[in-house]
Amino acid sequence: MNEFELIDVIVAGLGDSATGRWLDVGPGDDASVSTLPPGTQLVSSIDTLVAGRHFPGDANPADIGFRAMMVSLSDLAAMGAEPHIVLVALTLETADPAWAAALAGGMSEAASQTGAIIAGGNLSRGRLSLSMSVHGVVPTGAAVLRSGARPGDLVYVTGPLGGAAAALANGFADEELNTCFFRPAARVDLAADLRAVASAAIDVSDGFLQDAGHLAAASGVCLDIEVARVPVRSGAQLQYALQGGDDYELCFTAAAPPPFPAVCVGRVVDGSGVLLDGEPVTTAGYQHFA
Repeated sequence: MNEFELIDVIVAGLGDSATGRWLDVGPGDDASVSTLPPGTQLVSSIDTLVAGRHFPGDANPADIGFRAMMVSLSDLAAMGAEPHIVLVALTLETADPAWAAALAGGMSEAASQTGAIIAGGNLSRGRLSLSMSVHGVVPTGAAVLRSGARPGDLVYVTGPLGGAAAALANGFADEELNTCFFRPAARVDLAADLRAVASAAIDVSDGFLQDAGHLAAASGVCLDIEVARVPVRSGAQLQYALQGGDDYELCFTAAAPPPFPAVCVGRVVDGSGVLLDGEPVTTAGYQHFA
């Protein structure tokens, strides 16, 4: 099967996720053309996921596609953005149409759940990897940044942490924990409510403490976290919840309780860095070149 035939297989596997209200020209041309809803700004991010680093190369291709899409869309969720279009650059070692169709099906499933439109991409031969260029929209001036936290705000997380790290540590032997790793949910469902209440936000991708440290640094404040309040996924250990990463829940600060389920885990105080029960802590987490 040649490159162009494989592209046709992938586009067919994307189904309705490759069309949408704001997409004027989708897969099949040199570039996509889309329209921004009136009164909005574009929010853009890009992620690369590499076999053996971000997912097992022998994993179910539908799970790989789903995970890649959700991991990438999570950056939009942290900004309070609603998904608009996604571009996918796929590198494959072999032209396996059944595998590629299953991968496209996983991406399509994630796109359908989040309202994203897969507008096109690129295909090349090489070590298995996916690069996802994601674009979302927010009302003009309403993007939630990392830099808005202020002393007196409370610190929240949108769900339990540690499940994905526990799945990895267990060698993917626990099916329930495996779902945390392969089937995360980008919290784009909270976009409008997050914009309404959050002073700052970040997604928990590289470890809760490390990501909380990024938010604290951007805002010029300190986050004082109460360990007993940190929600730990059933089957995981506290250390995975604090440092494991790959959770894709949101950590955000707010002056008032949010209008959606979230766990208050601490408060914003004067200073810098992160405290655990009032004591300074190293905000270690995942780093690509550590």
